[in-house]
Amino acid sequence: MNLDLPVAPLPADQASELAPLIAGLSREQLAAWCSEHGHPAYRADQVRKWIFGKRVTSFDDMHDLPAELRRQLAAGFRLLGTQIARHQVAKDRTEKLLLRLDDGEHLECVLMREPDRATVCISTQVGCAMGCVFCASGLMGVKRNLTVGEILEQILHLDRLLALDERITNVVVMGMGEPLANLRNLFPALETLNEKGGMGLGARRITVSTVGLPEKMAELADADVPWHLAVSLHAPNDELRTQIVPVNKNIGIDAILKAADAYFEKTGRRVTYEYVLLSSINDGPEQARELAQLLHGRNAHVNLIPMNAVAPLEIHGSSAPRTEEFVHVLNERGINATVRKRKGADIDAACGQLRLQHEHASPTV
Repeated sequence: MNLDLPVAPLPADQASELAPLIAGLSREQLAAWCSEHGHPAYRADQVRKWIFGKRVTSFDDMHDLPAELRRQLAAGFRLLGTQIARHQVAKDRTEKLLLRLDDGEHLECVLMREPDRATVCISTQVGCAMGCVFCASGLMGVKRNLTVGEILEQILHLDRLLALDERITNVVVMGMGEPLANLRNLFPALETLNEKGGMGLGARRITVSTVGLPEKMAELADADVPWHLAVSLHAPNDELRTQIVPVNKNIGIDAILKAADAYFEKTGRRVTYEYVLLSSINDGPEQARELAQLLHGRNAHVNLIPMNAVAPLEIHGSSAPRTEEFVHVLNERGINATVRKRKGADIDAACGQLRLQHEHASPTV
């Protein structure tokens, strides 16, 4: 089921004049703002509780705040300033949002439900510069980094799709864009998720995915936060990986593995290696054997990912028998491997596909 919501175009000169997204402020920044406007600093905690804990959509709903403070907040900030351009709901209750930003650009985020959890997948950039051949996110290149507020508002929108007795339990940062290319804004966003005054989500319930940027992986390790790190490997050797992930030409698997090993040594957190199975490209038993040799002796987990079809691409995902054989080869060689369950198969589930479809349908493209 696709819910297409009409949205009025935003004048080009209006985006820069709009009030900032309040979700992008840290607790300290909001407390300082409250003090500057004649209110005790503890009001910041109350405001953040309403935003991140009580799912309000308007400052007027924050009924334990003084009326003057609510008026000042409404005049100075926006709550849910990003707009829902499209909303898709799959048969398995996976929900995908296309959000429109102030400058007219779009991003995607996804809510995935399981009986015991609700996981959200969020984006960090408009588009992507990595150029992975199976992914729709990079087909139009990268436009810009998302702000702290734009990262967090994805979660706010998705959180408000849940029933009253449901809560977000896990966050995966593996939507549009390369997360480690936007660490400057990703760090404070994830800190807000982790804070008790924010979402109060345990750091171990947050996974950051990267194509493998060694210097940024080292920076992440130095931050000493217990987030999960997932490396999008997709191939067991440089020749094949460069065909699938073009930026590998300037990086190399050896440098990525060394950075991942250093991350494990510093944080004690096992690294997950993501591997999208592409039919007759990287899914043969010979690639499985080579991958097992590559990861031998490492405390690693391989997450095998069925490819979601992308309309403009001729690449296809692996068949069930080849997937089962790949898993068998890894497991018999001592490599822990699982196949990620496909979600949202009957909607535009592939990362970046909904945005791509929307942009191609736009008369401005």
